Parts: sequence; structure tokens; C-alpha cells
Amino acid sequence: MLYHLLYPLSETWSPLNLFQYITFRAVMAAIFALVISFLIGPWVIRQLAHHQIGEEIRSTGPQSHHTKKGTPTMGGVMVLTTILLPTLLFAQLDNIYIQIIVIATLWMGFFGFIDDYLKVIKKKESGLIARYKLAGQITLGVIISLWMYSRPEFSELWSYTSVPFFKDYVLHLGWFYPVAIVLVITGFSNAVNLTDGLDGLASGLLAVAFAVFAGIAYVSGRVDFSNYLNIVYLPGAGELTIFATATVGASVGFLWFNSAPASVFMGDVGSLSMGSALGTMAVLLKKELLLFIIGGVFVLEALSVLSQWGYFKYTKMKVGKGTRLWKMAPIHHHFELKGWPETKVVTRFWIIGLLFALFSLTTFKIR
Repeated sequence: MLYHLLYPLSETWSPLNLFQYITFRAVMAAIFALVISFLIGPWVIRQLAHHQIGEEIRSTGPQSHHTKKGTPTMGGVMVLTTILLPTLLFAQLDNIYIQIIVIATLWMGFFGFIDDYLKVIKKKESGLIARYKLAGQITLGVIISLWMYSRPEFSELWSYTSVPFFKDYVLHLGWFYPVAIVLVITGFSNAVNLTDGLDGLASGLLAVAFAVFAGIAYVSGRVDFSNYLNIVYLPGAGELTIFATATVGASVGFLWFNSAPASVFMGDVGSLSMGSALGTMAVLLKKELLLFIIGGVFVLEALSVLSQWGYFKYTKMKVGKGTRLWKMAPIHHHFELKGWPETKVVTRFWIIGLLFALFSLTTFKIR
């Protein structure tokens, strides 16, 4: 919005020329997101507490988590606000990449809100029925696929994805690509949701992942940098840098209140929308495969749930009694039950997430 309002006035007042630079607008978006988080965070927490919008702890969860019952939840509303407001202020709103990422974030934010509403307000422990959430995720993937297919910006590379460690090589998926989009968006929306089980865990990992994507978006939108790094040049994709840095600022700002002991939880309105945004970001930048490295901890969390379920079913079929592979899934609960303090689990998972992120950056030179 500010870009469209102020940059045209740069001929009259030259300092406004700064708004043409993505780097300036990206830094401003991150700062605004962080400041807005600090300003509205205490008020949001008070309002959630006043209306008794508190966390309902699963009866099957770790016993130590029962002390968290009643902690204000649905803090994801604050996260969405602090991401979207700076994005709308500093990004080019007529940019197709920005339009898609904003819609994807709001779409799953809506389903997450309904899920939280049913669990917290209506006291339904299971929340929104899983198949309805899945339907929303699949529908979003189909919408994005059709949207990209119909736009000339994606016509040459619509069904292609970059392959890490290979120079100037893209994988042509043909008409399987829409399925890949659905799988990536659905998978990471659920993976972030599964990871959001410890104070500060998901918000810290999201900050790291989107910081990496901020850099990728910037170089992908510049023909000189993309040619130097031998990655796909995507005209206009640089605007995603503003969304990514706003998300970093919002995640760090939320972490201020979400760090142990948490004053507020993200809720599904935050985790589902952020996971959706992460998957959509990878799709738009043609980095779907690299996302599995950047978001490696999210992948491990999701795999721990799938392996727990699969092993239990397998052993039940073989010996008539199901056996668990992990003490509890997702895997962060496994380490809690092994005696690790929650803060140690979170810190070590952050370190692993940072290592994944750094390793993902090496793929641009190790080819």
C-alpha cells in the first residue's frame, strides 16, 4: 500500500525513492511486524484471558502439560495480524506472488480458527473433524495450482520444480504437479501443526525457515543473482521477501510471549496458516524439494507420527497387540518422557532446525 502511495511521489521528494528497493521494504516489514507484536501482544493476551479462551490439554498428552491448562490460546490471530499488516503496507499488492501467499495464509487461518473455536469455545476435544481440515487443505492446493496454471508468469515453469545439488536442472512433473502442490501444502500445514506442542518450538523454527526463504525469494527475483547461483529466475518473486521477513518478525515477536513458560499459545489458527504459508512459499519459488531440508524438523515431527501409527498397526496385525515405536508422538513428547526438560527439547530442536537451514543454503554452491 505504501509502495503504491509513496513511490510515485519520489520525483517530488527523492527520499521516497527508497520504496523501490525490496531490501528496504523487507527490513521495514520485519521491524513493523516485531514492533506491532510487542505493542498488541499484552492486549491480545488480556483479551483472550478475559474471554476465557484458554488451552484445553489432551487427556492423552504428557502429564506435565496439564499445568498449562487455561493458558490463553488462539494467539495465532496476533501472528496473522503482525504478518499481513506489514505485508499489505510494504509489498506490491498487484504482485501475483503476494496475492497467492496472502490468500493461502488467510485460507488455512480460517480453518484453524474454526478448529480452535470448536475446541476452546464449544469444548469439543477433537475440534474440527479431520476430514474437513483435509478438504480445506486439498482445496487450497487445487486453487493455487489452477491459479498458477492460468497466469502467464508461471506458464514456462508451471510444472517444474528445482532439484537441490543439481546445477541448472529442474524436474518436469507434468500433470502430476498439481498433486505435488497439494501434498506439499497439506503436508507442511499439518507438520507445523504437529510441531506446535511445546512452548516456543514452532515459532522459533518458523522464524528460521522463513529467514532462509527471504534470502531465496530475493535472489530468485534478481536475474543477476539467480544466474550467478544457477537457480531459476522468477520475475516478481522478490516481493515474497517482504512477506517472509514480516513472518520472521512476527514469529520472533510472538516468541517473546510464547517462550517458556508461555503466556499465550498459537493455536491451530496460527500453526495451520503458517504451515500453509511455508508450503505455498516453496511452491511459488519452485523449491518444493528443498523445503524438506529447510523444514527438516517439521518433516521429522510428521514422520514420527506416521511411523508411530504404522508400527502400532503393523505389530497389532502381527502379534495381536500394538506396540509403540516412540514413547509418545510427535517426537518432541518422546524426549519429554525420557526426562528432558521442555526448554532443553525446544533449544535442541531449534539447533537442529538451524543446522538444516544452513545445510539448505549450501545446496546453492555444492552442485
